Amino acid sequence: MVRTITLGSCVSVQGILVRTLDNGKLVVRVGERIFTGAPV
Repeated sequence: MVRTITLGSCVSVQGILVRTLDNGKLVVRVGERIFTGAPV
C-alpha cells in the first residue's frame, strides 16, 4: 500500500508502507531508502 508521510514542516515522501509504529508514525520504503514520519 502506498502511503504519504511528512518529514518536518514541508517535506513529504510517498512510498510503500513497511509498518506502523506505536507512536502513530509510519515507516515507508522508497527504493532502498527507509523514511519515518507522520501520516498525511
